[in-house]
Amino acid sequence: MKQALLSFLLALLPIVASAETVVIDGIYYNLASKVKTAEVTGYPNCYSGDVMIPESVTYADVEYSVTSIGVSAFYNCTSLTSVTIPNSVTSIGGSAFGKCTSLSSITLPESITYISQSLFSGCSSLSSIYIPESVKQIGYFAFMGCTSLTTIDIPDGVSISNGVFEDCCNLTSINIPSGTTWIQDHTFYYCI
Repeated sequence: MKQALLSFLLALLPIVASAETVVIDGIYYNLASKVKTAEVTGYPNCYSGDVMIPESVTYADVEYSVTSIGVSAFYNCTSLTSVTIPNSVTSIGGSAFGKCTSLSSITLPESITYISQSLFSGCSSLSSIYIPESVKQIGYFAFMGCTSLTTIDIPDGVSISNGVFEDCCNLTSINIPSGTTWIQDHTFYYCI
């Protein structure tokens, strides 16, 4: 077992070793030079205002496609007000926008299929969000504590995990289509 784990980690070494963290136009990225992709990462002093993530970035004369937003990349950025995410992004890590208390607007791309766990947890100014038709699952606690969220439309065929809308105390309307595959416990806990 230990040998199999060691072999797996050694196989990942070239991928990890080729990553480089850079700042381009005020946004931090991890660049994967072998596959020419970029992941948006956290900023030491937090992002603020309106952030527009580009589809690609150029560094040292090499173009990288922006394909992901890392875990907790914008976490606790309390002055962040809006984020636009391009269709090149196919994954967004858990808690990426957690506790962004001033975040009121976000555009999710049609390219994502999974809304990660705790993605918008504690975003108390988020009053509405469009969930793209491409989404097939909403991770646990994704919108927990979004106290300004009043209405939401769920696309057809989505699985809703545990506690997704927990403590969304102003949620008054939700459209859940008949093609919803499952809804787990505590989805609407404390939605008074």
